[in-house]
Amino acid sequence: MADASSAPELSPTQVAILTAYCELIEEVGTDDVSFRLIALRAGVGERTVFRYYPTRVDLLLATSAWIERTIFTRQESDSIFDVPIAIHEAMEAYDRRPELAHVVAETAMRGVNGSEPAPHRDRFDALLRAEVPSLSEPERRLLVAALCHLDSSATWVTMRREVGMHGRDIADAARWAAESQLDPIRAAS
Repeated sequence: MADASSAPELSPTQVAILTAYCELIEEVGTDDVSFRLIALRAGVGERTVFRYYPTRVDLLLATSAWIERTIFTRQESDSIFDVPIAIHEAMEAYDRRPELAHVVAETAMRGVNGSEPAPHRDRFDALLRAEVPSLSEPERRLLVAALCHLDSSATWVTMRREVGMHGRDIADAARWAAESQLDPIRAAS
C-alpha cells in the first residue's frame, strides 16, 4: 500500500470523482462505467472528469492509488513477527470490498499503476535488521520478498480466482504462509 504521506493532495472535486467511480465499480464493475456516469454521480460536468483524468488509464491509476490510501489502509506493524497478523487483516479487507481489491491488483499486475510494487519492502527490511540482526543479506532479502508477495492484493486475487478460496480461508492461508516464513528465525530474535 502506498505511503499516505507521499500521496499527492487531492482537490474535493477529485475526491468526489474517485468516490463516485469506486461506488460505480462496486455496483456495475469497471467495464461498464462511462465518464458521463461518473460525472453524474460526482455532481460535476463530464469535462471536469476529463480535465483531471484525460484517459481511462489515468482514472484507473488514480483510483487504484486512492483506494490503497483510503480504503485499504492499516497500521504499520511494530515487529516483523506481527506482519502475518497485518497480512491477515489486509486479506479480510480485500474480501469485504472484492471489486476494489480487483482494481488495485489488476492495475498493479499490469504494471500501470505506477505505485511501488512492494510498498512495505523497506519497512520489512528495517524490522528484520533490527529484530533479527543475525540474518545474512540473502536470507533477509528472501524473507522480505516472500512477505511482500504475501502482503498484496494480487495474492488475494490469486487465491480467490485461481485457487477458488473465499473470505477467512484466504486470510488464514496468507497468515499461515507468512508465519511459516518467520517461524525458523523466531528463536534467533
